[in-house]
Amino acid sequence: MHLNRAVTVLSVAAAIVAATAAPALAAPPTNDTIDNAIPVDVGYRAVVNTTDATTDSVDAQLNRSCGAPATDASVWYTLQPAADGAVIIDVSRSSYSAGVAVGVGTRGSLQTVACGPGTILLDAQAGQTYYVLAFDDQQDGTGNGGRLSISFMATDTPTATLAVSRSARLDDNGNAVLHGTFRCENGNPIQISGEAIQIRTFTSVQAQFATLRFGQCDGTRHSWEAVARAFGADFRTGSALVSSFGFVCGTFLCTEGFSERVVRLRPAQP
Repeated sequence: MHLNRAVTVLSVAAAIVAATAAPALAAPPTNDTIDNAIPVDVGYRAVVNTTDATTDSVDAQLNRSCGAPATDASVWYTLQPAADGAVIIDVSRSSYSAGVAVGVGTRGSLQTVACGPGTILLDAQAGQTYYVLAFDDQQDGTGNGGRLSISFMATDTPTATLAVSRSARLDDNGNAVLHGTFRCENGNPIQISGEAIQIRTFTSVQAQFATLRFGQCDGTRHSWEAVARAFGADFRTGSALVSSFGFVCGTFLCTEGFSERVVRLRPAQP
């Protein structure tokens, strides 16, 4: 009787020890392979533990046209934008050196359309399915994955328009003091530059100008002024052709506005 109870107690104890000593089985993320890619929209953000994520031949095929050092600890997403536009895919806040590759096509025959470390810009087309691979590129030379922080965010394209006023004035040194207006958004600063050309009977005067405006790309109209400095010969009263460019950059994209007109140069103010 006592022997049977002793055997029973030992058996239960052994079972408990065996259960507690057995290591937990590692489980890769659900989107470890392209077949289980997570559908996302612009605005999606997530933090994922990729320590147990793997890499496979589909990763390697996409990477052949990207050239990342490695595609370890990879996970997949699919993006199908509702409208055309630039999308920022950012993994730069991950706990390891992370990269992104984006492909179109079919499994095993994907064509890379964007890739790079940290943060990339995707020029997305409405209705197109994009396969997005986030991975450990091993640039830091340690470990397999970790805390992946990934986001899909829209970026506004900068805009710039500008105009040159019909008249300008000369200063006491024969330079042309030009002015006009501009409007810009989604960037900073805006650089307004260009040249003024005055053709005379046996010669011509040509001069360049430039000005920078900070913090004024707010969508409202602002004025600008710049001096086209004459070298070798002075501007005179009369007509001059003025070509102007407005160049502004946002986080990833840049744009340029253009304006050209014949300007009447007036005498210097007394």
